[in-house]
Amino acid sequence: AISNFLDSHTCYSVIRASGKCVVFDTRIPIQLAFYALVEHDMQAAPLWDPAACQFVGLLTVTDFIDVLRWYRRTGADVSTLATRSIADILTDSQILSTVLLRHIPRRGADPQTSNSDASAQNINHHNVFLSADANTTLKHACKLLHQHSLDFLPIMIPDDMRVLATITYTTILEHLVTHFREQRRLFDDTVYDLGIGTYHENVITCQQTQTLAEVLHTLHIHGLSAVPVIDEQSKVKAVYSRSDITFLATATDAQDALSNLDMTLEALLSQQRKDVTTPDVLHTCTTRHTLQSIFEYFAQWKFNRLVVVDEEEKVIGIVSARDLVAYFLDGM
Repeated sequence: AISNFLDSHTCYSVIRASGKCVVFDTRIPIQLAFYALVEHDMQAAPLWDPAACQFVGLLTVTDFIDVLRWYRRTGADVSTLATRSIADILTDSQILSTVLLRHIPRRGADPQTSNSDASAQNINHHNVFLSADANTTLKHACKLLHQHSLDFLPIMIPDDMRVLATITYTTILEHLVTHFREQRRLFDDTVYDLGIGTYHENVITCQQTQTLAEVLHTLHIHGLSAVPVIDEQSKVKAVYSRSDITFLATATDAQDALSNLDMTLEALLSQQRKDVTTPDVLHTCTTRHTLQSIFEYFAQWKFNRLVVVDEEEKVIGIVSARDLVAYFLDGM
């Protein structure tokens, strides 16, 4: 039923009636591009190469954060980010081969069975532009996201060079839980029994006392977008996302941003805004929650992930929007 649903709906159906899309010329300074993403509340933007007259990749908020990490590690002059173009950064082999080299995350409860041989390899999406046109089915869009380990998929106008929007797993899942209707309750099994998510020894966590630089490095080497934050009793207190720009928003300049990488997570999390709700805020569930209840919860809160906890609020697992969509793909 879900397979038919995803086959009968196109990417155009998940695009908001009113929205905006930011595109960057690769000649502009990367620091300017980052602040434009923040100003427009965007996580990613397609990159246009005017010399080649084509799109050549994506720039994300986390890319800029990772570039800052490289400057901190090498001691290079961070003030040059104000003038170095996107193209210059993305052709710098030292940066591309280190902080901008993506690692494929381990998925599922058993790394021996849930990953292909390719999952042990490192990948880089900065020199290739993968997209889908608006008439592409949601099933094919899901497969593109999943097979290429993408976080974002640009949607193009058919037979045109213009980008309509950039979609994610969360975008597709939101459309699914809003519009999918089924008379029989297909989702009465628990997500734990269905094997949806990552559990036990495969779950990566971090301590409140760790520095931001340490946590960002952990996220990078494990190919993760976020990590549960635990206290000294191993109880979950928050979720830290790689796209969190709190440490940049509080910085007065690039050098101050580098210094903020030495902040502890506890100090950083205390500075986060409390008056807004983001998809990365902490939401929890237990191993007893059914897939149906998770769907209903997502429809209400539209989270990026759930932290699975026990009776003592200790982390057992993680269930992400990616995991939920991948579960339906595996059954197709």
